[in-house]
Amino acid sequence: MFNFMNKKPTAQTESPEQKAALDTAVDIVLLGYQVGDSSIAMMVTGLERSGNQLTLDLRLPPESDPETIQKELGQLLQPHGIQTIHMNVRIPAPMKGAGSSLPKAMPKTTNAMNSQSNPGAKTNNNAVNAEPPITKPAPTQASLSAHPRIRHIIVVASGKGGVGKSTTTVNIALALQKLGNRVGVLDADIYGPSMPAMLGVAGVKPELENEQFVPINAHGLAMLSIGSLLGGDNTPVAWRGPKATGALMQLYNQTNWPQLDYLVIDMPPGTGDIQLTLAQRIPMTGAVIVTTPQHIALLDAQKGIEMFNKTNIPVLGVVENMALHTCSNCNHTEAIFGTGGGEKIAEQYQVPLLGQLPLASAIRAQVDKGEPSVLVDDDFASYYLSIAKNIETNINKFAKPADDKRIF
Repeated sequence: MFNFMNKKPTAQTESPEQKAALDTAVDIVLLGYQVGDSSIAMMVTGLERSGNQLTLDLRLPPESDPETIQKELGQLLQPHGIQTIHMNVRIPAPMKGAGSSLPKAMPKTTNAMNSQSNPGAKTNNNAVNAEPPITKPAPTQASLSAHPRIRHIIVVASGKGGVGKSTTTVNIALALQKLGNRVGVLDADIYGPSMPAMLGVAGVKPELENEQFVPINAHGLAMLSIGSLLGGDNTPVAWRGPKATGALMQLYNQTNWPQLDYLVIDMPPGTGDIQLTLAQRIPMTGAVIVTTPQHIALLDAQKGIEMFNKTNIPVLGVVENMALHTCSNCNHTEAIFGTGGGEKIAEQYQVPLLGQLPLASAIRAQVDKGEPSVLVDDDFASYYLSIAKNIETNINKFAKPADDKRIF
């Protein structure tokens, strides 16, 4: 599971490249296979591979069907070269009063309220049996308790890709840290994780302690990304929505986050499953919208703001990226993508314009090397520090009350 288990040496005919590829394939399949609401990867207590044979030690929930799990895992792993799966399964005994002591079928019910209010009325069994089941409404932000160790959770979002959202996220997180805060970063972009490379920790995998991930230390930030669990930069994540959102919730819930003033979440572009899952299941203080001045980017940024408004997540403000470009040869400054876009959308939705960032190749080059601008370039750092100060100015009025009694 994520290569944190010791694996027996494989057959000598297997090259290191083949071994790494097959180990990665096994990791991805285990991470994507769901048992109930959780990935089976988190139920693995031991993993050994010898050639095309895989042995798994598993601690499964009481309601699991090991035979079905073995069959389905075999079908998923066979195309990657695993021919035989051995499973050593432990299933906890059902709680007292549960399991076989429960009746196999619930007794039939009658519409007692109607018979009491109208004793002469005939009971319509068909109507009673056809009564729709009670459904539980989706969670709302107001119903979510604050994380016991995280003071503020901020999401950095955009309605479309290509606006520099991840670069902005990294530098805002480092700027908040530079202001004296304890900061963490969660990469919620399951399909295109970029935080490990941008923070200079590509290839570093998190440790596992008491079945929880230990965040990676990246320039003092507590960072975790699905990219830290995969085998290589070219490993694709080809999952449907439920598996992707399930993996994201595991990264959030099954991580031993330290005491943090801010957890900054880098959102994927758009307004799809992952965005809605975060809105319903993670207690957010607010959202920062990143856009560029051009008309198309502003239209998509509006969709992002509307989504946060409908899910009752405060928008802390707008960051206008790539606002101005200064020529490195003649120092001429030009608004390549237009002007006034960030100001217009901030005014339309009555939220602050947190800052405007330049379009500069140096910012891109610095983050590509894993050394973001806040750490290595005082001129560019000043822009992000200004944004971080603007976030801190108003964030306390949006904070959720802390739940100090909650225990994981």
